Amino acid sequence: QVQLVESGGGLVQPGGSLRLSCAASGFTLDYYAIGWFRQAPGKEREGVSCISSSDGSTGYADSVKGRFTISRDNAKNTVYLQMNSLKPEDTAVYYCAVRYGSNFCTGMHYWGKGTLVIVSA
Repeated sequence: QVQLVESGGGLVQPGGSLRLSCAASGFTLDYYAIGWFRQAPGKEREGVSCISSSDGSTGYADSVKGRFTISRDNAKNTVYLQMNSLKPEDTAVYYCAVRYGSNFCTGMHYWGKGTLVIVSA
């Protein structure tokens, strides 16, 4: 059974850090582009970061560039999102998603159920 499970969310103060994990089961991540997306209350889902399936190149939304880092560990079949200098506007449900055989995070094939991040004093 194909499954993506996010973890690592929680409540953090502004300026703090969190590391999200996305563990895959039922398939291997090696040939998938992997993306992190988020959806804040009352807003549409937006792309946060993407890591390619081939050369590990990465991309970030302007709003998180310089603060967030995406990485993948194919041996552990897990992808991470390190989030530093968190701001209240980063509050959202964060989802990971994958697309087979692509270097881009569009038209994703599988999605996790999300993990909630709340940035508040």
